[in-house]
Amino acid sequence: MRFTRVLTASVVLLGLAAAPAAADSSPSASPAQDGDAPTTAGTSFRTAAEFEQGQVATANGAAGDYLYWSFPADAGQRPTVKATVKLPETHAAQTWRVDVYDGLRRRQACQWGAQARTADAGTSSVELACVLRTVRAWTEPWANDPLPGTYYVRLTAVNVPASDLGVPVSAEVRVDSKDIGGAAAVDGSLAEPLVPGIAVTSGADEGDEEDRSAVLSAIEPEDGWSSGWWSDRWVWSGIGAVLAALAGIGGYALTRGSGRPSRVPPGA
Repeated sequence: MRFTRVLTASVVLLGLAAAPAAADSSPSASPAQDGDAPTTAGTSFRTAAEFEQGQVATANGAAGDYLYWSFPADAGQRPTVKATVKLPETHAAQTWRVDVYDGLRRRQACQWGAQARTADAGTSSVELACVLRTVRAWTEPWANDPLPGTYYVRLTAVNVPASDLGVPVSAEVRVDSKDIGGAAAVDGSLAEPLVPGIAVTSGADEGDEEDRSAVLSAIEPEDGWSSGWWSDRWVWSGIGAVLAALAGIGGYALTRGSGRPSRVPPGA
């Protein structure tokens, strides 16, 4: 009974110790203020409008335009991109599509979500969504896994009728992430996030303003890019090791106690 009480108390204490560490793995940054969100969109990857996760980026455009935004995503996050397009009262059927690309401009597949939708004639708006795979801290060179760095959102209408080309529209884009934590941890990390221009700034002299201005992306997570090696997986691995040790001690104590010879009372 004494050993059982010690084991229970140890489990409770380990659980309390792990709680703060597990909480640290969740996003600590508060949602960004929409007042800093862009109100225009770029027309290419190089001119993509930057915004932080949690902000609502808006833009006015026309059917047939390509609208580009960019946002940062770190290891362990699973971003969800949502876009809303508001259409004029009179228009023909239009199919809108949202695509997401990583820092190497590789198109990233959506796990689920309505990536493309057709707005019938007279429909006032269309909503799109794309849930990406979890961003990994490291991957094989041949793989197409999402990696930490800049991500691009491209919103456009496909197969637009000639009568609707140039029709004014307005768009809203928002990105939120779920922190997957240690379940997505890998044994490795990138030397630098996939941010356009990062190689130029890494080798540039700090006093050289011309080289520093070569950065194409100036956004990063509020707490900075993660190192890639720490996750709550270390905490739960430690808990498992301690519990295994306690179980071994308990098994030894039980078997040792059951193997003792019983005492024979005197005079028997």
